[in-house]
Amino acid sequence: MIRRLLTTTALAAALGSGAQAQTAADVLDTYADIAAAKYEDSLIAARALEGAVMALIEAPSAETLQAARAAWIEARVPYQQTEVYRFGNPIVDDWEGRVNAWPLDEGLIDYVDGAYGGPTDENQLAALNVIANPTFTLSGAEIDASAITPALLQDTLHEVDGIEANVATGYHAIEFLLWGQDLNGHGDGAGDRPWTDFAQGDACTGGNCDRRAEYLAAATELLGSDLEWMAAQWAEGGEARANVMADEQAGLSAILTGMGSLSYGEQAGERMRLGLMLNDPEEEHDCFSDNTHNSHYYNGLGIQNVYLGEYVRIDGSLVSGPSLADLVAESNPELDAEMRTRLMETMMALGRIKTAAEAGFAYDEMLERGNEAGERLIMGGVDALIAQTRSIERIVADLDLGGIEFEGSDSLDNPSAVFQ
Repeated sequence: MIRRLLTTTALAAALGSGAQAQTAADVLDTYADIAAAKYEDSLIAARALEGAVMALIEAPSAETLQAARAAWIEARVPYQQTEVYRFGNPIVDDWEGRVNAWPLDEGLIDYVDGAYGGPTDENQLAALNVIANPTFTLSGAEIDASAITPALLQDTLHEVDGIEANVATGYHAIEFLLWGQDLNGHGDGAGDRPWTDFAQGDACTGGNCDRRAEYLAAATELLGSDLEWMAAQWAEGGEARANVMADEQAGLSAILTGMGSLSYGEQAGERMRLGLMLNDPEEEHDCFSDNTHNSHYYNGLGIQNVYLGEYVRIDGSLVSGPSLADLVAESNPELDAEMRTRLMETMMALGRIKTAAEAGFAYDEMLERGNEAGERLIMGGVDALIAQTRSIERIVADLDLGGIEFEGSDSLDNPSAVFQ
């Protein structure tokens, strides 16, 4: 992915005095506290999802499938707010693909529609269907998949052959198993996997219902253990917290790198502008469940609550403290006011997408070529995120933090390359 380099000078003048340096340390402490709370909330929600999945497996029905889907959507709320911790924190970036990798070649996991196709030059395993095959061959070696375990998914299957689309773990593998493929194209409706895909005996549809349940159980268990590990990294004594607190300049750079990279290349570019350019519903972040509007909204909210130093937990309690906004306001109150305005405008634009989707105008409908209302909604979010990034760049300069790199996207930086 293309990177955009911001060139400024070395150390922030705002960190020159002892009092301001202490303020910077307090800002980093709040940043770590919010990360710990977000990942703990993500873990709590993932454990609730695991409970709903086990209820589905033990007593398959339309009701238990719907409850598991609802638990998955709830689990996305805190997790999507954590993505602002990527890019600036290598410990998060190196781990993130285990839990949130997308898009995926779902045929690796389970049956797919005949029009989906088979193996391709890019991915020979695109239609492997692990659920239907207790043994298969990878790189000339026979793999025993008679038991579908977290270790099989993570160590053997996930991104096998170095292909990022071979996603075997995380939220989106679980999403596919709960919803199935969304075969509606730009039409209304999400995936519609029948509950009988988890039924036993003659009621089983799709074949291999026992193995499908086994895969779903293993994937949800693994999601919980991965989130438990990351939550520990941000707790007192955790490695991620220690890394952020070790150097004030590097810690502030991590905050701004995460904010700018998620705002610009990742969300405005790869998650929004690219899908609109391609008019491709498969480019939705949550394409099986039609939950993309919420993922975009909570990504934006994650950026906002890191800047303001405030996060509302899933139990309604507030985690707050000295913030980056406080630090900016000390040296440049006008810039702080500008950044707050840009954040508000972004949340309004993402909120309009969310409201429209909840009223029945699904995100994949917005992506359809010629749908002017959908394009306005999506580009409203893209433009607001880009404007927000410009203000983040000014904050980098104002705090005199040099050499920060933001993630870019061909869709924004080199649009002609998208179609090559």
